[in-house]
Amino acid sequence: MADLKYYDVILSPVVTEKSMNYMSEKKYCFYVHKDATKAQVKDAVEKMFAGAKVAEVNTSNVSGKLRRRGRDVGYTADRKKAVVKLTADSADIEIFAGL
Repeated sequence: MADLKYYDVILSPVVTEKSMNYMSEKKYCFYVHKDATKAQVKDAVEKMFAGAKVAEVNTSNVSGKLRRRGRDVGYTADRKKAVVKLTADSADIEIFAGL
């Protein structure tokens, strides 16, 4: 298994309509490294975002979608997505504040 540092775990936030609705429940979605565990995701969120306390982490592997370009057919890359639920007394994550 890869030796991942906390800044290598979280790749990008997921900005979709469903993930924006999760914010009212203090849940935030991120694309994470394929080899990252739930404990590593929890540690990375708490270290990267000041005041964030993670209650639970749910992860899922997202398969690549079939895409065509003319006669060429291929798949997009596989990803891993994490939904992070914060505790009630936790501070909100700032990167989602303006969305």
